[in-house]
Amino acid sequence: MNEGPDIAQIGALIGDPARANMLTALMGGKALTATELAAAGGITVQTASTHLAKLEAGNLLAQRKQGRHRYFTFADDSVGKFLESIMGFAAGRGHLRHKPGPKEPALRKARICYDHLAGDYGVRMLDSLIARGAIDAIGEGLALTENGENELKRIGIDVHALKSSRRPLCRSCLDWSERRAHLAGSLGKALLSNFLETGWARRTAESRSVIFSPEGERQFLALFPATK
Repeated sequence: MNEGPDIAQIGALIGDPARANMLTALMGGKALTATELAAAGGITVQTASTHLAKLEAGNLLAQRKQGRHRYFTFADDSVGKFLESIMGFAAGRGHLRHKPGPKEPALRKARICYDHLAGDYGVRMLDSLIARGAIDAIGEGLALTENGENELKRIGIDVHALKSSRRPLCRSCLDWSERRAHLAGSLGKALLSNFLETGWARRTAESRSVIFSPEGERQFLALFPATK
């Protein structure tokens, strides 16, 4: 008898196309209803309920009730990190299933990756922070420097509070569209939250795209200039 972790079970859970689409929809960081997830999976609500029960039993999803509605989210942050790595791995091997359309350029420019900024702007932000010494790239790891901490405080990021969290401050996440790393971790989340709260950018209801306002884009590009 084989012993050890059962990766076949995890593979079966995420390998079904409808379940994969529903999990991808949750990468936007919002709790979604079964109806919303059914639409994302291209299936009926009844069929979605069966899939969601399997994902919940496999400890990939959790649900919470609010009134008469049930909302589904990832069971914990590790699920989002796992899916990020799988998406990056798939993209790196050329396994892409996007359909050309009007939303594609927006997704490639800037989008939500669970709780942080991804796409061209996400990669640009990390490249710029590394280029000016705000973040040190140490092998596959990232570390915020003293200079970087001072810079981020000036734009309203409470680095001290982030450091007290159990979550890693800086983490590299392979971007599936750019095939390069963007910034994840509590700092990546805090920066995206800052852009949204200041009105530089907004989320869209119909996709994971992040849309920058003209002024927000000007501010972002000035704060994170191109490094090439």
